[in-house]
Amino acid sequence: MLHLEIVDPTGHLLSEEVDEVVARGINGEFGILPGHVPFMTLLDVGECVYKKEGKAYAIFINSGYAEVNNDRVTILAESAEKPEDIDIERAEASLKRAEKRLKAKQIEGTDFARAEAALKRSLIRLQMAKKYIHLG
Repeated sequence: MLHLEIVDPTGHLLSEEVDEVVARGINGEFGILPGHVPFMTLLDVGECVYKKEGKAYAIFINSGYAEVNNDRVTILAESAEKPEDIDIERAEASLKRAEKRLKAKQIEGTDFARAEAALKRSLIRLQMAKKYIHLG
């Protein structure tokens, strides 16, 4: 068993004993099983999927850090949400704003990077909400 802790600035989102954790690091997806070697990585925007008693659960992670040590997986996220807590209307509005900003001819540099990041977050949040809540 692994102990999974997910924390964001609002507090503890999750603290559970799980069988497996899969998350998206900045260098790609990684999986953790009991007995994994210790490591630390930066997290990219994406979903963190954990399995418990044969059932998969997901959490939206908006960047952060993951540390694995002694069968403990600690995720410190910039923000994190369970799929059922994702506000679809808010995510769709954010997606539209980001698309509009990216289409603007005068956007460049930092503004472009921020709009691109907002687009990515919105798309992943919407995909997760549809995948885990609205489609079953």
